[in-house]
Amino acid sequence: MPKISEFFGIRIEIRFLDHNPPHFHAKYQTDKVSIAIKDGKVKGEMSERALRLVLEWLELHRDDLMIAWKQAASGIDPDPIEPLK
Repeated sequence: MPKISEFFGIRIEIRFLDHNPPHFHAKYQTDKVSIAIKDGKVKGEMSERALRLVLEWLELHRDDLMIAWKQAASGIDPDPIEPLK
């Protein structure tokens, strides 16, 4: 699963050839979530602070994430995306 970004100990990944709807995975310590790119729907559990950061990052990079999703869905390494600063 390619890492596309990492910030504040949170790792963001998109899986190759994954199922729809377009989504990404975020990992923080032992917490893991899957987040829909279009509407930010969250599946899984993550600390409130870390999840807020991930959702803020999503709002800033939604278009980049869709490009990365399409690349990974085609079996291509997705381009990295700027981390949250």
